[in-house]
Amino acid sequence: MIPRIGEPVVPGKRYRRRPGIYAVLLRGNAVLMTYQSEPKPEYQLPGGGIDPGEQPVRALHREVYEETGWRIDTPVRLGAFRRFTFMPEYELWAEKICHIYLARPALCLGPPIEPTHHAVWMSLANAIALAGNEGDAMFLERLRQSF
Repeated sequence: MIPRIGEPVVPGKRYRRRPGIYAVLLRGNAVLMTYQSEPKPEYQLPGGGIDPGEQPVRALHREVYEETGWRIDTPVRLGAFRRFTFMPEYELWAEKICHIYLARPALCLGPPIEPTHHAVWMSLANAIALAGNEGDAMFLERLRQSF
């Protein structure tokens, strides 16, 4: 069973299941986060939705590149969590199924191609403190404890 993290389910709302895939990208003692300035400013693990028919790891490569400008290598699955949230950019109440991978940042090709995202390197401690959702923070904390 995939654990639920974060906000409680809002009674009376219809949630659409939305699978997504996200990466923890380490370089030394730093982690690469994405700062999303809109619709709600927050730091997140880079990643996003898996398109219908898309292979999950292919989606991970695509999403990380779109949100950070980086190519990745050697993704390894860490686990998953689910959260219930409103996604204003899609006008959608979603049950997000978030698959988390550890990957190596291999090559920076430039800035993110998504205009509201900014790639930000920061310490693991800062990433945990600034993560925009409890699930991202939980996986980052687990990683810190493994060192």
